[in-house]
Amino acid sequence: MLKRTLIFLLPLLLLAVVADAQQQGQRGQRGQRGQRGGGGAAQPVELKKVEGNLYQILGGRGSQGGCYIGDDGVLVMDAKMDEKSVQDVFAAIGKITDKPVKYLVNTHSDGDHINGNQYFPKSVTIVASENCKEEFFHTTRGGQESMYNDPKMKSWVPSVTFKERHTLTLGSKKVELRWFGIGHTKGDTFVYFPEEKTVFCGDMFFLARVPLIHSYKGGNSHKAVETLTKMLAGFPDAKNFCSGHSDMVGRARVQQYIDDFKARQAKVKALKDQGKDLAAVQAAFTEDEAQLTAAIFNELK
Repeated sequence: MLKRTLIFLLPLLLLAVVADAQQQGQRGQRGQRGQRGGGGAAQPVELKKVEGNLYQILGGRGSQGGCYIGDDGVLVMDAKMDEKSVQDVFAAIGKITDKPVKYLVNTHSDGDHINGNQYFPKSVTIVASENCKEEFFHTTRGGQESMYNDPKMKSWVPSVTFKERHTLTLGSKKVELRWFGIGHTKGDTFVYFPEEKTVFCGDMFFLARVPLIHSYKGGNSHKAVETLTKMLAGFPDAKNFCSGHSDMVGRARVQQYIDDFKARQAKVKALKDQGKDLAAVQAAFTEDEAQLTAAIFNELK
């Protein structure tokens, strides 16, 4: 009797195992189709050439960044999140140049862009907008104190800041830093390479996920649209746009992102004008859009 029962149950058990494996694979595929950078298992650090001596930095723990090999040194954009990732970034740069890293630009203050600052040599000059530097000392979204309030972290807080624009020179090469206004946070910097016609935009746009606005840092969705529009006008010759969690795109795709953002805002406004509360407005969007919908809703007067 026991033998017949086992023979009957064995195919059912095998079917359950196969089904579970398929579900695990589907979850893995969904994760792979998500944003680049940030959490999850880290991919190996690699440099992907954009144009000339300009590269995207992919992989590691933290956001995507970039590096530029100038005449007399290297500029790095954003700092990953942990020591190994920073070491891997330096190792990758060392394979293509023996020039020292002179500058680190933090495009904004999110941890996946600045937590790696502490693993850079103290000889590296850290640069950010004034607003970004202020945000280094803000409490986190969860209410924890910023690690940068520890005096021991002073060396890895930006020492060079600017209000609206700044130029970095690497020998004969010039790099333009611009703050066009509030967006993802209050301190987002755009880094422009004129010869390569390329802008590094930090987290000012997301393509494979819903836009993220850090309202608790002073970010604002409506101002983000204005800021991105100003950026396109301010860099009329730019053709490549790199970001912290998406593939590189062209001007038309950034404009489409702006238009899509405006459409979301218009929908929220129309529903709010009908007297609907936040919960009712959020119900008209996907679950993934809840945070953004709340930001837009709360910005409307």
